Amino acid sequence: MTTIQKYALYGDAPNPAWLDMVHFEHIHERSSLHEFQIAPHLHEGLIQVLYLTRGGGVAVIEGSTWPLYPQTLIVIPAGQVHGFRFAPDVDGPAVTGAQRPLESLAAVTAPDVAAAIRVPLVLHSAGSTSHGDALMPLFDAIERESRMHGSGEAAAGPPLLFALFVLIQRIATALRAQDGPASLPTTRKATRVDRFRALVDAHFRERWSVERYAAEVGLTAGQLSRLCRDLLGMSSLDVVNARVVHEAERELVYSTLAVKQVAAVLGFEDEAYFGRFFRKHTGVTPSEFRSTAHQRLGTRGRRAGR
Repeated sequence: MTTIQKYALYGDAPNPAWLDMVHFEHIHERSSLHEFQIAPHLHEGLIQVLYLTRGGGVAVIEGSTWPLYPQTLIVIPAGQVHGFRFAPDVDGPAVTGAQRPLESLAAVTAPDVAAAIRVPLVLHSAGSTSHGDALMPLFDAIERESRMHGSGEAAAGPPLLFALFVLIQRIATALRAQDGPASLPTTRKATRVDRFRALVDAHFRERWSVERYAAEVGLTAGQLSRLCRDLLGMSSLDVVNARVVHEAERELVYSTLAVKQVAAVLGFEDEAYFGRFFRKHTGVTPSEFRSTAHQRLGTRGRRAGR
């Protein structure tokens, strides 16, 4: 079985999904370090946008293969398995940011933009639409803010990224009107996996068993696990556990709940069992994780205030 790697940015150690960030780089910079071959991987908690300004290649997203050429815009939401094979002359901006803050902002101000955040997109000829001329100025603004490292950096980056997704939604709408749907084709297998992941989001605090999730999507536990391995590179139990760990990290960082209370919120009847579960999946205890995370956030805040 091939293991799907979990990266923050191709080949880098993952940043924790709770850490807000907007990162900018050029496609050529990163891909050239890997001989323009990016192996299948996923980003936990991070969404990525690439826009080819020159060159081409091939993208593989959740098992679907897409040709790439200039003016191709690619959106890869968190948790989507993807890889690339680029031509050596490839270039263009690549922006990575925390997905959850974008979803929260979209839910309040622009629900229709949520589709551009949660669904993978490959938009060809994006620059040729009536909104295409605004793409590079917005990418340039994100690059300037990303490289500034000045006061207000953490506050300015996410709104610029959200503005980019508003523009992407407009471009996608325009392209659909011209050529039909621009989003990735949906297969029956992908639909079932999407249904499973939606159920996990809704019920992971209730500690549903894999058997119950499988029954809800009309499969046996074994069939669901094989499907998840085929499309996501991990078992169905891994998917459930990853969601629990992600929420545990957020609660430990952003809430004032005691570890025992966090355990209860996540459906663990026993604090000790929660501690063993968390350490198994992160390598540290909940208290150690919380302490380290608060130190990191404090350091980032001091740097932003310089």
